[in-house]
Amino acid sequence: MRTRLIKTDGLVQQVLEDGFETDNAPLVLLIHGFPELGVSWRAQVQALGEAGYHAVAPDMRGYGGTDKPGGSAAYSILNLVGDMVDLVRALGETRCVVIGHDWGAPVAWHCALLRPDVFRGVAGLSVPFQPRRFKGPPTTAMAAITKRAGLGDLYILRFQAPDAHRALEADTATTLRKLFYAYDGATPADRRSTGFMPEGAALLDTIPDDATLPPWMSQDHFQAYVQAFSADGFDAPLNWYRALDLNWSLTAFLQDRKIDRPALFVVGQDDPVRHYAGAAEAELTTWVPNLTRSVVLQGAGHWIQQERADEVNALLLEFLVGLPLGV
Repeated sequence: MRTRLIKTDGLVQQVLEDGFETDNAPLVLLIHGFPELGVSWRAQVQALGEAGYHAVAPDMRGYGGTDKPGGSAAYSILNLVGDMVDLVRALGETRCVVIGHDWGAPVAWHCALLRPDVFRGVAGLSVPFQPRRFKGPPTTAMAAITKRAGLGDLYILRFQAPDAHRALEADTATTLRKLFYAYDGATPADRRSTGFMPEGAALLDTIPDDATLPPWMSQDHFQAYVQAFSADGFDAPLNWYRALDLNWSLTAFLQDRKIDRPALFVVGQDDPVRHYAGAAEAELTTWVPNLTRSVVLQGAGHWIQQERADEVNALLLEFLVGLPLGV
């Protein structure tokens, strides 16, 4: 594997890649989520590279070694999809398969939705495709739903605040340790986050102070995250959340459109995301009619490509092998 910088139309992107020395290796992009980096895909980059694919995992816009434009408007779903289209072209290709986890999953789904000519297959990990359906801005709908159900505040709504990043930056290592712990499958169920918190309670205060690193995360791997987020903070990554209502306003033309590319969905049985995305998971085949498999990994949490690297690698390779190059 190697790390390098690539200049695309709009950004300088840092990527982790393998399989780049293989002639005519099919390109696979792997898109990370929050609070992660391209290195969260290192097990998949290596496995796919060894299997004959050109596997590329970028630090996404606002993260790590990639450029970090200012303002939430720079983080719309159209910008994020555009970054991946630009990256495909900068890598000298015209077609690829796209795989996303966490926030990277909505980006991957929208890559296939908006540019099926470029993205010949799509896999979403942890987060199902969620079609545009709200009759108004999604944060308004989320607030109404959580209030009606008496669930308190959803962390996504907390992240809308212009200064929400400051609490996360007070102690970067503690923030990351708590976030990884709260969504991990090895964390006891009664200590795992649901994504909701009592009104007025701070997100990090709802996660135990004795939270430990997940069993799959080494200190060296953890320090890569600490170093990156200590250097650049959480403001740019939170702009992905702050652009939710903007995304809704920009995507009226996608109303009722379905994803027609071959697809795979993988989720951990104990992933807290299922508390607020379960309905979308249940109706995934309605919106992704060419879904080849929907897999629930028993006992796994949110960080599945790292928690269950071997199982995820096997599922991704099975999916990739089954994709005809001409699709």
